[in-house]
Amino acid sequence: MRERIFGWCFGSALLAAGMIIPAAIRAAEQPGEGEQTTNVSVGSDQFNGDTLGDGWSFDDTYKIPFRKGVRVTAQRAKESPDGAPFWWIVRGTENLPVTMAGVRLPNSARLKLHKLIGHVAKPLEEFALCNVKGAGALYQVTMAADGLRDTGDWKDISYLEAIVRAYVNGEQQAMQLSSGLEDYFLGTYYFNRGRYANDLAGLTHLDKTKNTFSGYRFHDDDPLFFQQSLRLTCRCGEELNGKKLHDPPETEYATYTWVYQW
Repeated sequence: MRERIFGWCFGSALLAAGMIIPAAIRAAEQPGEGEQTTNVSVGSDQFNGDTLGDGWSFDDTYKIPFRKGVRVTAQRAKESPDGAPFWWIVRGTENLPVTMAGVRLPNSARLKLHKLIGHVAKPLEEFALCNVKGAGALYQVTMAADGLRDTGDWKDISYLEAIVRAYVNGEQQAMQLSSGLEDYFLGTYYFNRGRYANDLAGLTHLDKTKNTFSGYRFHDDDPLFFQQSLRLTCRCGEELNGKKLHDPPETEYATYTWVYQW
């Protein structure tokens, strides 16, 4: 379980990818004089929203900008077996700007991770995935959800009726990013087509008998920029004409929201 250094680089952007056994992965920017250390720390199982089990791999490229230098480390999970081998690739470039949808981000942009773990939401509760002050751009959201009722009725997973909302620059009126939770992750009809993965979104886990799902959504091709603030929310189920839509149960959520901030 000892933390190991995998990379120590200097330049303006780090692009990280590879495969590893379940672990915690951290990228810590080395600050200049008078600056704060910037950390990105994530369980490797949450890069795309779900633990994939033994012997799995992932291949992700995250543009993590830094100015002076960066140190990349990993720490094996407690449950990993002794002597288990793993492979990890860290690659990057020097003096390469970060862009989203062809828009060059400011040199001061930093990738920040906002976590919500083990949140149990009441039916119709609206809760924040992130609440960011300042300017930036939404990059990625991963979510795992578990409906905490098991009656065998399809309504036990009706928390999927949720609308993902973005409150931009302090506006009271939300920008609706979906008409249902599965729509946000580019699925349809309670994920009736099963698991999928593409460059924009994916469904990494679905078990309707246990009322659970997990997925990821990238925003680099359809970015959401903000100048003053961003509050991104989800709701446990939804209303229609002032009435509860179907019968969503209490639901437990784990979400990772990646935001470029400057």
